[in-house]
This record gives sequence, structure tokens and C-alpha cells, in this order.
Amino acid sequence: MTDIRKDSVTFLEVDAEDAGQRLDNYLQRLLKGVPKSHIYRILRSGEVRVNKGRVDASYRVAAGDMLRIPPIRVAERAEKTVPAATFPVVYEDDALLVIDKPAGVAVHGGSGVSFGVIEQLRRAHPEWRYLELVHRLDRETSGLLMLAKKRSALTRLHDMMRDNVPDKRYLALATGHWPENVKQVKLPLYKFHTPDGERRVKIAEGDDGQYAHTNFSIQQRYTEFTLVEAHLRTGRTHQIRVHMQANGCAIAGDEKYGDFAYNKELARRGLKRMFLHAKSLTLPHPLTGATLKLEAPLPPELQKFLKSLEPR
Repeated sequence: MTDIRKDSVTFLEVDAEDAGQRLDNYLQRLLKGVPKSHIYRILRSGEVRVNKGRVDASYRVAAGDMLRIPPIRVAERAEKTVPAATFPVVYEDDALLVIDKPAGVAVHGGSGVSFGVIEQLRRAHPEWRYLELVHRLDRETSGLLMLAKKRSALTRLHDMMRDNVPDKRYLALATGHWPENVKQVKLPLYKFHTPDGERRVKIAEGDDGQYAHTNFSIQQRYTEFTLVEAHLRTGRTHQIRVHMQANGCAIAGDEKYGDFAYNKELARRGLKRMFLHAKSLTLPHPLTGATLKLEAPLPPELQKFLKSLEPR
């Protein structure tokens, strides 16, 4: 992508891959590190021109449009605080990147986290002119995470996610004995914030919640735990965690929905994170339609903890 000059006007031609985006969204992706307020200011003032004319933020750019962008001073110091990082690659081509995200790493900056996977990958690969998250994983969750390297791939993947096309499966260790007869959970979920601003989810009462559906299958019973596979039929925030808690079997090590004292005991026994791992993903390739069957092995620290347990 063309470098935006700090000391002079930049002229940039929109290519076919970026066509159809709102101008404000296009500029936000283009001008990494520039506050949104500044982007809207230069749009309102007419400093940004398209084909020599003034347009508003809602204008949708077309292939071949010539943009005039005024001198922009990017927040370099903030950019330099993001360390470049790479992650284990499960699948990659010119449209799609799937990584095996470690636990403890946020997928993006915000909510007290200055950077995440997306910022670190952009820093490590400046040659990638486009990179966006397709979906999200909780910071404490490990496993398969999809990122789009083309806007056309992102649009198609979002359509597939809305239609519940990808088959996403997780391994979770339930505290206690998962009920034999609970093979699917359909409980609506409601998002809220605690008084200190932390995001939480609870089972909804009345009509306030979003429909949420998870299928569960028992993989192995232990004296104190049950290893289950969770098959997401919808993709709500904290869905697996809250659906398991609602059935009396919170995820081992879950700091938000589990038992604090029990989690401290588990940490002494070797489980120092939440036992939730995005293990498999099956979906058509967003551009070719070819079936992708992707897997991420259970991380070593989770394998080690399982080996320490007594099967039932």
C-alpha cells in the first residue's frame, strides 16, 4: 500500500479489492494509528478529495477512484510500542490466514490491552496490505483463529458466519460430572457490564437475550471432571462458558464464571489457565469453495494436566 506522506499530499488510486467500502472505513484501515476524530475532521473540512471533488464519509469508493489525502502525522510512538510477533500457522494463502492462537493473548487491543494478535501480525508483516479478524476468541482461549488477507474473503466469511456455515468445535474441561442427558443447550444470552466496566454474559430472562445454541458430547469422564466437545451452532460472546456454567459445570480455570477458590487449587495442581481450546474448523474456502478441514492440537500444558487426572 502507498505510504502516506507526513509532509505533503498523497494521491492514491483505489483498486478493485477495496471497492465498495465506505470512505471513512477505508481511511481508517489505510491510516493506522490516526484517531477516528482526526479522520472525520479532514473529511468534513474537504481536505480529502475523491476524483478532485468533495465527498462525505458515507461515500463508497470505487475501483479507479483517485483519492487526495492531506499530510498526516501518524502516532509513531504508539505504533512502535506494538512488538512484531508471529504465531503458529495452520493454513495460509493469499486470501486467508488461520493461526493457532496461544492462551493469554488478546486478539486485538482495547479494554485495557494495548495490542493483540491483529496489531502484532500487521507489525510483523508490513507487506500485507490487508489483514482483518474474521471472528474473535477470548483472551484465555487457545486455538484456531481466522484472519482475512483480502476484503472479498472477509465479506464472504462474514456471510458464512451469519449463516452458521463453519463447523467450529472446542474442547473444554468441565468441573464435576457433565449430565449424560444434556447433549444440547439452547439458552438465550444477555451481555452486560459490571460496575467496574468488565464485560459479562448471563442467561437472559424474558425477551432481552440473544438466541444461543451449543451441542455437547462427552469425550472422557474423570473423577472430578468431564472432558467435553462443544460444537457451536451460534457464536455469542462467552457462549460455551456460560452454557456450561448454567448446567452446573463451569470450565476448569475460568476466572469469570468459575469458582475462584477452586481455580486457585487447580493452579497449584498445574492448571494455570482456562481449559478451553478451539480445536477444529471445517468450512468452504471463501473464494474457491474448496473444503478446508483444519485442526489445532491440544496445547502441551492442557495435555499434561489431563494426564494427571484419574479416569472414571
